[in-house]
Amino acid sequence: MAAPMEESQGKYYVQLSKKPVKFDSVSRFNNVFFDETNKQVFCVQIKNNQMHVIAKGPDEKKKNEFHMDSKGDVLSIKFSKDYNVLGVQRSPKSVEFINFHEGCDVLEYSQSCKGKTTRILGFCWVDQSEIIFITDHGLEYYQVIPDKRTLKSIKTHAANVNWFVWLPAYSMLLLSSGPLGNTIYPFLFKQSSMIKIPKFEVELLHIPKPMKLCLPERDVIMANIYHQLYVLIIRHNVNRDESGTSSAEIVLYLLHKDMAAKKTDVLKLDIGGRFAVNIIDNIVAVHHQVKKVSYLFDIKLRGRIENGVNYHLPFITPRPLNPFKINIPATSVSVNISGQPQEVEVNYELYSSNWIIFQPNIVIDARLGYMWFVHLKLEPLVTMFPNKRLLIDFLLLRKECKFVVLNVCKDMLSPGHQADLTTIAKVFDKLNHVYASYLQSEMMAQATDSPQKAPNQMRTRNTIIDQSDMYTHVFTCFVDNKDINYKFKIAVLVEYIRSLSQNHIPVQVRSPLLHLL
Repeated sequence: MAAPMEESQGKYYVQLSKKPVKFDSVSRFNNVFFDETNKQVFCVQIKNNQMHVIAKGPDEKKKNEFHMDSKGDVLSIKFSKDYNVLGVQRSPKSVEFINFHEGCDVLEYSQSCKGKTTRILGFCWVDQSEIIFITDHGLEYYQVIPDKRTLKSIKTHAANVNWFVWLPAYSMLLLSSGPLGNTIYPFLFKQSSMIKIPKFEVELLHIPKPMKLCLPERDVIMANIYHQLYVLIIRHNVNRDESGTSSAEIVLYLLHKDMAAKKTDVLKLDIGGRFAVNIIDNIVAVHHQVKKVSYLFDIKLRGRIENGVNYHLPFITPRPLNPFKINIPATSVSVNISGQPQEVEVNYELYSSNWIIFQPNIVIDARLGYMWFVHLKLEPLVTMFPNKRLLIDFLLLRKECKFVVLNVCKDMLSPGHQADLTTIAKVFDKLNHVYASYLQSEMMAQATDSPQKAPNQMRTRNTIIDQSDMYTHVFTCFVDNKDINYKFKIAVLVEYIRSLSQNHIPVQVRSPLLHLL
């Protein structure tokens, strides 16, 4: 059984998921593919002119295992969003389709790309019955009609394409064009429409002569961060010191529907080399293969502003991922009492050169046959923030961390960890500012006869700490603690009520806070 090492849990703030998806490792008999839309790994084995396919992901109910006629090597394989149609690319010229309404259909149908010299670079399912072919000559947008086993062209777009990046959760596509590869064309697919968004140019540090492709696909990531879409560009060899050592940075471009993407943020790294990027709870996690550490950036935490661009350093000291153990087959030929081959538990090599990263937070090791989700651990981070105000700013932006925030507030008032009254007041103001915004959105929603949507959106974007939370989890035990000075207790409660009032939040009628006073 694969699992993080428990004895080291408190030392690390990023870890791989405890229950990885296990699949047959890549070999000359087994090809492995990943479907970003459905988060599934495909294992494809060819035996006796039959193709045996296993598709599996985190949802065990969506696992699929089937056989097909072998018609050549597979370049790409993906299910539609409803799992009713399978797309298989075996050549640069066409994609074959198999219906899966009630098991695997024996009849295939195919669609060729347009143009004799055109090559298909890849395909993406947009909707349950819509698909895009990305070719070196542009885009081909189709509707798949399973009942008739045919495809209908919706729209095409001509462009010279070097590579593409697809963000399935938002049906957003980026095309790289031009001899340098730095001309980016974004497209949004919505309700059977292909919406072209203004192109933009990625800044290049150096332009080679003669010109050649300078911006490879591996250095471009598209991500949703704080409910906005960004294009992240990894730039190498940014600064060289006296020894000739270079460092890297990640430039963020904010996508707009009606104007060219704008450079908004730069994440500064103190080292060069090979990087991989995940987005974890709106945190940009940059994994460095050689140093075997992860750098964390939060673009909501203010950095140094220069010419309208926010420059950020890691907000916490870089550390490795939590050590992880996996089971591998024993080297000797041995079986257990049930007749199964024996396995041994070993330390897994984190930051492996075999890693393939997918967005937002997926790591795949095809050589060993594991897929993980990368998670943030908030509790260890709490002790690493010397500044309580910055810590609260950070925590209020995270999902599902109410009790972590409440524990910080409780510790802040406890003997041995007690903060000064000025810091306590600032923390209360930060909590109540978010609380007041939530109450305001709730009132506006009620006024517009939509009482559910706005407050729920607010709760998903921020952690809300209300008066009853503070009374139940913080102030009750604070007042009951006989080791705390009485005057300090009164001062803290008065500060909280002052903060409520300053943020135009009425103290609840018959509030326990007034009773405590």
